[in-house]
Amino acid sequence: MKLTDLNRHGGIGANSTLLQLGDLRILVDCGMNPKHVGRQATPELNQLRDKPLDLIIITHCHLDHIGSLPIAMREHPDTPVIMSTSSHMLIERMLRNSASVMKRQKEENNIPDLPLFTHAEVERLKGRLTGIPFGHAKHFRGNRDEVEVILHPAGHVAGAAGIEIRHKHRQIFITGDVQFENQRTLPGAKFPSGHFDTLIMETTRGATDGSEIKPRVEELNRLIDSINDTIGRGGSFLIPIFALGRMQEILTVIHDARKFGKLVDCPIFASGLGMDLADYFDEISRKTKHIQFNRGIIKELHANPLPRKLKAGADPMQNALYIVSSGMLVEHTPSYILASGLVGHTRNTIGFVGYCDPDTPGGKLLATKHGDSFLFEKAQVKAKVKCRIDRFELSGHADREDLLEFAIQAAPRSIVLTHGDQPARDWFAAQFGRKMPKTKVLDPVPGKEYQV
Repeated sequence: MKLTDLNRHGGIGANSTLLQLGDLRILVDCGMNPKHVGRQATPELNQLRDKPLDLIIITHCHLDHIGSLPIAMREHPDTPVIMSTSSHMLIERMLRNSASVMKRQKEENNIPDLPLFTHAEVERLKGRLTGIPFGHAKHFRGNRDEVEVILHPAGHVAGAAGIEIRHKHRQIFITGDVQFENQRTLPGAKFPSGHFDTLIMETTRGATDGSEIKPRVEELNRLIDSINDTIGRGGSFLIPIFALGRMQEILTVIHDARKFGKLVDCPIFASGLGMDLADYFDEISRKTKHIQFNRGIIKELHANPLPRKLKAGADPMQNALYIVSSGMLVEHTPSYILASGLVGHTRNTIGFVGYCDPDTPGGKLLATKHGDSFLFEKAQVKAKVKCRIDRFELSGHADREDLLEFAIQAAPRSIVLTHGDQPARDWFAAQFGRKMPKTKVLDPVPGKEYQV
């Protein structure tokens, strides 16, 4: 098998891997890097140009895995695209939102490359997207070779799949983004056990010592306690949220806490793409039974939309809970504007419930010491950090120890490290070197072809 990592900047970004099995060329994911704009945010798609592409497989619908998909489909108009049934129900809406964001970025920043695709193009391409149930084998033929593809539930987010590929006598497994632990709305991964010849695995939490992480239920209880304390002090609590998966989970957790009298009575504001996706999650829950989510909880919470205009640097003074995107406080988003007004007052709290890239405003705020100044550059607000900044370990990614255990039992001849910053990849490489000395471990250089 030949393998090329097309994620041009490495780390966690525009995730995309090209595999060649015999005469079959398969692209796994085609994401967009949230830290870059225009063509620099896409994978190295020029490596696909003027060459056949037989199949595209999507692991899940986060934009770092699908954000450049329409570009690859445009350049390969006959290539089928497959994903899980649940992802098929979500992907069009996610791509439409991405097209809208790019259009707005072009208007605000005059970026010539944007938009990389439009709503009209997503509409034209949607007929080529196919959803397949978990556990069902699907066969694809090239001129000479054939592969069998089976998708397995990966936890992480609705529709997320690990990919099993069988080619002749060889078995390959791609974890995608995986979470083995149950989340409130989503069961943990159900991966096949036993041997694989090649394992391509995410490494997101490789630098995080699992022994230092509190159990998920304790972190959820701590979140509710912190909200109650903040509201009791007359402040507001902001949860910057990822639209796909995390918003629906947190809304469910908040609903449960209120239902059982554990959450103080306060106004709740919830806004962003995640509220729209709640309808899709409700449908997925009813049709596939792979998640547990009921859109009726939003009505029962009496959740209000945000005011149409938020004033940067101003505390709304609502003594409320805000659950709004984006999860990393990306510029120009509601959470970014709200944070610029909340951060300067001791009564308030900003609580992060997911991964924050160190280079994003959210990551930089987490690294800022209490009392130091923080610049919300795009909002033209500079304020001293007086509010409480907290992080709650509710990751959608597997602990490194769980991933290590899965890899060891699979006993692969080769392991390929993906989707992780360098310290995370280095930890896994060191562990495999000690515990699986006969296994070849590859941390691929972007754009370089490897024989695996």
